[in-house]
Amino acid sequence: MGSGKKEAARKVRQGKVGDGMANVKVKGENFYRSAKKVKVLNILKGGDPQRNAHGRITKSAVFQSREAGPARIEPNRKWFTNSRVISQDSLAQFREAVAEQKSDPHTYILKTNKLPMSLINDPETKNGLKQHLAKQTIETASFSDTFGPKAQRKKPKIDIASFQDLQSDSEKKHASHLERLEELKLLSGAGIGAEAEREDGGDVWNTGTGAQLAKEAIFLKGQSKRIWNELYKVIDSSDVILHVLDARDPLGTRCRAIEKYLKEEAPHKHLVFILNKCDLVPTAVAAHWVRLLSKEFPTLAFHASITNSFGKGSPYYVNSPFFTGESLQVNLVNPSNKRSSDRKQVSAGLIGYPNSGKSSIINTLRAKQVCTTAPVPGETKIWQYITLTKRIYLIDCPGVVPPNANDSAEDILLRGVVRVEAVENPAQYVEAALKRVQKKHLDRTYSLEPDSYTTSDEFLEVLARRRGKLHKANVPDLDGIAVTVLREFLRGKIPWYVPPPDWEQRDSAAAKITGREGRLGEMAGKRKREDEDKAESALQAAKRIAREKDENEEDESESEDEFEGFEGTGVVLPGAIGDLTPFEENEDDEDEDEDEEEEVLKSAVTKTGSKPSTSNEDTRPPGKSRRKG
Repeated sequence: MGSGKKEAARKVRQGKVGDGMANVKVKGENFYRSAKKVKVLNILKGGDPQRNAHGRITKSAVFQSREAGPARIEPNRKWFTNSRVISQDSLAQFREAVAEQKSDPHTYILKTNKLPMSLINDPETKNGLKQHLAKQTIETASFSDTFGPKAQRKKPKIDIASFQDLQSDSEKKHASHLERLEELKLLSGAGIGAEAEREDGGDVWNTGTGAQLAKEAIFLKGQSKRIWNELYKVIDSSDVILHVLDARDPLGTRCRAIEKYLKEEAPHKHLVFILNKCDLVPTAVAAHWVRLLSKEFPTLAFHASITNSFGKGSPYYVNSPFFTGESLQVNLVNPSNKRSSDRKQVSAGLIGYPNSGKSSIINTLRAKQVCTTAPVPGETKIWQYITLTKRIYLIDCPGVVPPNANDSAEDILLRGVVRVEAVENPAQYVEAALKRVQKKHLDRTYSLEPDSYTTSDEFLEVLARRRGKLHKANVPDLDGIAVTVLREFLRGKIPWYVPPPDWEQRDSAAAKITGREGRLGEMAGKRKREDEDKAESALQAAKRIAREKDENEEDESESEDEFEGFEGTGVVLPGAIGDLTPFEENEDDEDEDEDEEEEVLKSAVTKTGSKPSTSNEDTRPPGKSRRKG
């Protein structure tokens, strides 16, 4: 045994080794369990509470304790320094840049949480977001919960210390109330003539005669509390708001109250106008509306159709002011788009008037029936989520109608808000509908003689006798035929549209769109073909193309005198103020058809090794037909 070991043993015997805790035993330590083993066992059973024989907890587990142990914060100078610092010069430059770009609807600030917006915004202007939060607090907390002995929240700060302060504050509130009444002109959505009708300076909610104010209950559709609750659900859940407008009457179907709400109380949400049903108006009119509305918000034109949506597959839709389903997906999930790069999902909510085509747009983007649609208002009852892609979600919303005292019963009915068959005496609204339609288009739609009627009642009587809608004693059913006329007016069979405000003063050269002088989304109709043999050679197909070229030239020469409008409906579209020039055939389309025919002929020669003949034998596959240029 070495000297080192002897010395260590001596120190142990004398108690000179250790930390002084050698005589202290851990609870549970005995002859069979050492302190180390007891510590391991305590760790294993430390996650469960200790119970007695009756199953009651005698000692809570660590995670069940409500008392937190003493915490320690690391001492660091960073806790007492500014996290983000900006100089006054940089702040002034940023304020000027924001003021310059604020009026541009196509620019916005990214990552507002990273910027000192309270220093950038003008403190004299109203903070809509702050007012929105204050409004929510007032609505959720009653007076008894704020004042009195049962108050459950902090007493609000009142900046009034005397009666003089109360008087001055009341005067300011009265002045703001008068400003609010002036703003109601724009928020009402009455259209262009709202300012002209309000020259008397009266209250906007008390205007009109007694006959105008005493409307039927059916004309209050779309204003219930349930529908407004559904609207606010969609707005709160959406990152982008798609406001759907009717291309025939964009100002009439525009909800200015919702625009003001988004601008003041939800400025972080982006609003986009979708000009739907653009196939029912001339190309120049739709393009003019797009340019006009784009000055306020980004505006896109659209034709909601699952099988024939406007612009699908066209090579110029990216650089055009018109809108397609592909462009929506590209703009929302483009990797270079900074709006969506920091978001895992993007939700787009569709709002607008009833029967404006919100559900049809969703079905078009999904290319299948996912939302129930009907040509009558009120088909969508509740909001619903639709998955477009892994990153894009669409939210359908019921149609909402902002209340407006300036809107007459005729205006509400002709916007498609109510069902025509539900109103009383529908014949009285036909005159207002006929004022928006040119007489020659109406005569051509119903094949009537120009001098067969002069008033709306005579028009209904002539049409009722032509269609056989008669009562006993050969009396025309005016109400029955009026329902039919109004229904066809709303569904697009009768051509009409509201021209833009500056349409008459437009420059004819600037109103044309290069390469788009026909109808918006114009695609010629298909002709039905009988079933034929599917196995056909390329040579026979080339023969058919040559034969159809001759037939199309004959059809075009016959149809030059009269335009037949929509295929399958016999509707004549209204021209730009009494002129049908926007709907003439485009020569560029004819050149493209000729180039396509030459390419098919060349391919047929390459495959067969001989030049195809130009016989009139029809060899196309069944169900396929060529489109007229």
